[in-house]
Amino acid sequence: MREYVANVVQAATSIFDGLSVTFSHFFREPYTIQYPDRMPIPVQDTLPYRYRGFLDVDLEICTGCLACQRACPIDCILIETRKDKETKSMLIETFDIDLAKCMYCGLCTEPCPTGSIHHTREFEGADFSLESMVRRFIKEPVTAYKPKKKGEDDPVVAPILERGKRYIAEFADPKDDAPAAAGKGG
Repeated sequence: MREYVANVVQAATSIFDGLSVTFSHFFREPYTIQYPDRMPIPVQDTLPYRYRGFLDVDLEICTGCLACQRACPIDCILIETRKDKETKSMLIETFDIDLAKCMYCGLCTEPCPTGSIHHTREFEGADFSLESMVRRFIKEPVTAYKPKKKGEDDPVVAPILERGKRYIAEFADPKDDAPAAAGKGG
């Protein structure tokens, strides 16, 4: 009988301990943030530096080398290229990224020679179907970027290429990221 009463007391004590934590929340100020309506600063500004959001591609500096497709461990990147017989240039016909498959590992961004594929700070991708999670970057064939010789810079492509090289530098040496992160304003 003594053991039975001890078990009842122990059960009542553990229930009281659990409920005391619950009841204490009735008297506290709620810590609920009304997302996204009443955020003091945008969520993208609160994300850590080098946050890996959705993948994006700058087709103006994509060389069509397929390095990102080969580096992807789960084959969520599909690129189709062909050689144009008239102009003898490479045409990118398809560049699709299946965000439903992507695990945001960043392995595809590292081998890109121009930094054309990179992660954005975008993260809100809820949708009703898996088919809509496939991002198709090309509607009609695009001529692949061919790097110029040293000293020859295309003024239209130069800022995009510079941004791509910055992506490469950020992933190559993380120690160099601190000054670049401090200089970013938003």
